[in-house]
Amino acid sequence: MAAERVVLLARASGATAMLYHALAAHHDVQVVLEDPPPAVQLLRARARRLGLWRVLGQVLFQLLVARRLARRSRHRVQAILRATGTSQAPIPATVTHHVPTVNGPDCHALLQRLAPRVVVINGTRILKRGTLNAIRAPVLNTHVGITPRYRGVHGAYWALVNHDRAHCGVTVHLVDEGIDTGGVLHQALIDPGQEDDFSTYPVLQIAAGCPLMVRAVREALDGRLQVVPGTPDSARWYHPTLWEYLRHRRRTGVR
Repeated sequence: MAAERVVLLARASGATAMLYHALAAHHDVQVVLEDPPPAVQLLRARARRLGLWRVLGQVLFQLLVARRLARRSRHRVQAILRATGTSQAPIPATVTHHVPTVNGPDCHALLQRLAPRVVVINGTRILKRGTLNAIRAPVLNTHVGITPRYRGVHGAYWALVNHDRAHCGVTVHLVDEGIDTGGVLHQALIDPGQEDDFSTYPVLQIAAGCPLMVRAVREALDGRLQVVPGTPDSARWYHPTLWEYLRHRRRTGVR
């Protein structure tokens, strides 16, 4: 098993747990969890990039809408997990390691010690060149969107808002220094129903992406990875502001 070791480089989340359990059914998986950056630091960086007004709207959306939707949708999430055979059970402490950041020397040294054949990332900071060079193995990501048309975040939500169900789905791709710009390996569509909303779209996407990632890891171990064409257009999407969400909900009914 150690000869086929996979490292899951991630932040703690339900999606990370889903990917772990899917991969651990087939491989020796070690999990490296990075600490999230301080919220103030994150918001300041986002405000420099997007502007203070837009970031304020994003924070208000999270506080006033996203948290409420997540509470209301807990039963729907459990139904998705049961229907797809996926799990958000805690990851065993015996396979878990912690680092301050994926781009730091502690993480680089740990990766060299673990010597993975494949690295799967989920929800981390953007990997810098030094980190990619330190890994020395294929690096794969499950992106909750069809790339490159829906790079960034909340790809299913934005596809539905744009009346674009033909591109409402999930992508497994190679990781480079860009934001969801690596070569596409596999993609799948999801079909959200009336019972779904902003908080359940990513669960549907990760559930659909788990078997794709298992397949991609097997291909990486066998030296059979093959990039396929992505969408011809490319755009990066961000967290919705409160007023964007309310406007789109009135216009499209998308929750």
